[in-house]
Amino acid sequence: MGRHRSAVALVVLAQWLGTSLWFSPSGAADGLMAQLGIGAAAFGWLIAATQLGFIAGTLALAATGMADHFRASRIFAVSSVAGALANAALVTPGLGFESVWVLRFCVGLCLAGIYPLGMKMIVQWVGGKPAAALAWLVGMLTLGTAMPHGLRAGDAAWPWQAVVLGASALALVGSALVSWIGDGPFAVRATGRGGLPAGGLRQALAVPGFRAAALGYFGHMWELYAFWAVLPWLCRPVSQALAAAQGGSGPTVALLSFLVIASGSLGCVLGGALSGRFGSARVAGAALAGSGLMCLLYPLIPAEAPVWQLAALFFWGGCVVADSPQFSALSARFAPAAALGSALVAQNGMGFFISVLSILLLSHALPAWGVSAMWLLAPGPIFGLWALWPLLRAPVQRNPS
Repeated sequence: MGRHRSAVALVVLAQWLGTSLWFSPSGAADGLMAQLGIGAAAFGWLIAATQLGFIAGTLALAATGMADHFRASRIFAVSSVAGALANAALVTPGLGFESVWVLRFCVGLCLAGIYPLGMKMIVQWVGGKPAAALAWLVGMLTLGTAMPHGLRAGDAAWPWQAVVLGASALALVGSALVSWIGDGPFAVRATGRGGLPAGGLRQALAVPGFRAAALGYFGHMWELYAFWAVLPWLCRPVSQALAAAQGGSGPTVALLSFLVIASGSLGCVLGGALSGRFGSARVAGAALAGSGLMCLLYPLIPAEAPVWQLAALFFWGGCVVADSPQFSALSARFAPAAALGSALVAQNGMGFFISVLSILLLSHALPAWGVSAMWLLAPGPIFGLWALWPLLRAPVQRNPS
């Protein structure tokens, strides 16, 4: 048991190191934009390139069956090395915007072999009820999401090239770790050909528990990344109001954004601990209901009450991602064992595609509707709770802590 816990801790660490590639451009945004001579709108397309690459990579892994026909640790390690090289190439002198876009797309492809395969490795080490371990994994990923805002809040004066190369170095360390750890004792290898989409996906979705978990996850993803994407915009008036109330000094937008996103790490860990008593479905449902409530109520909080707005943002940030590892744990429980990797990568790919749509919708609605545009996120949690209802009604299946 001690060896299993050590392996899980190292997988979580390797996941955090590997997914640092995801957020490296955000930590180097000002320098990279100056180098390329682009503005914020064009930089947004670099972020989109990573998301699109991730979606393409997950669909390719699922369609080919690679996620189940090869060792998860091997895919993770190779993807980390390839992603580190593609990311490091960003510092090559003379690159234009198109070349950088392609490199970020390639990084997204590689991340498809890191994030969902890291989840599969967790399941292989802890068995069929990995909720608490997955909570730590997603919590570390959430902390990584917050780090670019933390760098800006700390006014780090590192050259942008150092930020990018540092992320690549971390990914190489993550690759070495998973190569050393290997797959866990609960690993199941697929024996046939082909991946999950087509017959395999229909087979998995035919399982009521997997279908409920996957659809609930899709509703969750409608809200999660769109909320993170517009969080600095939500924090700006709060920061200004608090500064005015304190005579011109107050928390910066970057600091507030960092703290709100980072609160999701605590939400993940707390949810993992509670899943041992209440089960993953009820923890996911409670988090989804909490964040959905904020979608509805936050636009109604008066601008003259910045403390209440800040409290709501912290509550929202803690709930909005706490359900993610619980949905993954549920999907892992109900997915066919031999198609576990393909099931997780397909579910992740579809979820991120949904998040791109909600980000685009919200970014176009904000200028016209203001904070009321946050109501557009509410259908995600509502749909997710509806999809999760069969599991919420079922007897509690407690997860081991």
